Order: sequence, then C-alpha cells, then structure tokens
Amino acid sequence: MGYIDVHSHVLPGLDDGSPDAETTSVMLRGLAAIGFERVVATPHQKASQFLPGWDRVTQALEATRASSPLPLSLAAENYWDDVFFTRSRDLSFPRYDDGRAFLFELPPEAVPVQLEQSLFQISVKGLLPVMAHPERYRGFWDDRDRLVNLAQSVALVVDLGAIAGHHGWRVGRVARALVADGVAHAVASDAHSPGDVRAAAEGIAWIKKKLGPSAVTRLLDDSPRRILAGVMPS
Repeated sequence: MGYIDVHSHVLPGLDDGSPDAETTSVMLRGLAAIGFERVVATPHQKASQFLPGWDRVTQALEATRASSPLPLSLAAENYWDDVFFTRSRDLSFPRYDDGRAFLFELPPEAVPVQLEQSLFQISVKGLLPVMAHPERYRGFWDDRDRLVNLAQSVALVVDLGAIAGHHGWRVGRVARALVADGVAHAVASDAHSPGDVRAAAEGIAWIKKKLGPSAVTRLLDDSPRRILAGVMPS
C-alpha cells in the first residue's frame, strides 16, 4: 500500500502554502511520484494571519480534486490560540474528514501553560489530538520526558523535511531522534512548495536507510491510516 500524507499545504491561495493551481499540481504530482497514495490538505487556521473561511477552503478542495492525481482528504492545522480555544468549547475546529482526530500546532518559543490539561479535556470528549512537527517546539528540547509522556495520548507527526535537515541542525537532530527512538508516531511532508516535496523524499530515504522498510511502513502507512480513523497509533 502507498503512503498517506497527513499534513500538507497543497490547496492554492489559502495560506503560506501553494499560491496557485499550477503549483498545487506540481506538488501533488511530486508527492505521487515519491509514493503517496493519499494527501490530506491541512491549511492553517491561525488568528490574525491565515484564517480562511471554511467555505473557501472546501471550494478550493473541490476545485483541486477535479484535476488531482491523488485522492485528497481535508483537515486543518489548528494553531493554539484564542480561535482554537473558542472552537474547542463546542469542538467546532476542523478535524480529519470531520472525524475524531484533529491536527494542531503550538507556538515554537514556549510550551503553553496547562497544555496537558487542555488536551485531556478535549480527549475525554472522544477526540484524538495530533501534534504537528513536535521537533520545532523549544520547550521540549530540554524536557524530552514531557514530550514522551504526551506521546502516550497525543499522536506526534514529525516533518520529513526536518529529518532531511532542511529546518536547521537542532530541529533536524530532534526530528531524527524522535523517529529513531520510536517516540514519533508518523511523519508527513508539511509541504508548502515543490521544494518541500523534494525534501520529503530525502526524509523518506533517510528513514529507509537508517531504520529500514518496516519503519517506513509504520510511519507513512500504518500510523497515518490509524490517525485518519481516529485511533491512537501504537
């Protein structure tokens, strides 16, 4: 079976990802060429920066599906801000195909106060939190045990480009350690451009070389499928 990309910015004109339909087509063809059989579009939902209306998002999805070489699913990268907290009261933030799992990102500088408590309150309502690029959050760099504990109930998705070293040496070192030590549950392209697709291919090659084909299957096939089903990866 092919890979599933649970984090990408392929929909055109919504955020800092693909600017137009032509770029989107290049990105999707590139993802298909490196082994992906399904891509989940996860446009940003971030106050005061990238907060496209959901009608606009779904219109972009349907327009892109018409010419996509791959099946497309939909979620969002929910930023940990006031918009997210308002939506969390009635669970109206976007989720993977309106299912149980939802993708979120944190401010990179510091781990938010009461993060674990907030995630627990959402989890007890039956949802599965999925953390985007945990390797970027500086608050975990010197407190890895905290991240390991979070990984018991939060699915961690590392960026393939970070594994390949495209996001800086420290982020790359953390990303590779999380994957090699089995802390990360899945990996994804987080593709914003065709260059990110090429970086993703490098990340996959690193996993295959260092950890073997079984790790590739777990991180890019088995775990992403469980996430889309709303099931915590093992």
